[in-house]
Amino acid sequence: MWRKILASERGMTLIEIMVVVTILGLIATIVTVNVLDRLEQAKASATLTQIKNLETALDEFRRDNGFYPATEQGLAALVQKPESGRVPHRYPRNGYLKGGVVPRDSFDCDFVYYSPGLQGNPYEITSLGADCQEGGEDADADIHSYQTTREE
Repeated sequence: MWRKILASERGMTLIEIMVVVTILGLIATIVTVNVLDRLEQAKASATLTQIKNLETALDEFRRDNGFYPATEQGLAALVQKPESGRVPHRYPRNGYLKGGVVPRDSFDCDFVYYSPGLQGNPYEITSLGADCQEGGEDADADIHSYQTTREE
């Protein structure tokens, strides 16, 4: 009698379990790679948006004062009135950025600011990418204010 019950209650073999675990591992790998790739794309897109916001603040600075901040003054000139170099005469009490802090890019790195910029632009704002170092490829590639889309 016990043999009949045990014979009908067949479990999974070790091979079957290993096949299921392998399939689950492959699915997890595919999903992880796709999600991480999308995450890096989202960070690059958010960084471009941040650059556009900084450009708007720089344009307001220029409208008020007739010039862009010098490289030495940097983006800090948008939150605190410069006291050296060319000093702005019409500077708003609260600066040009809400919160009184220059934001960091989506990779948690500081933006780099040059004035005048490259390619005939009056300034250039650069995010150094995920590695926070100049150059790089893919997620580590630099993002520049003169770009409309990220360099691939």
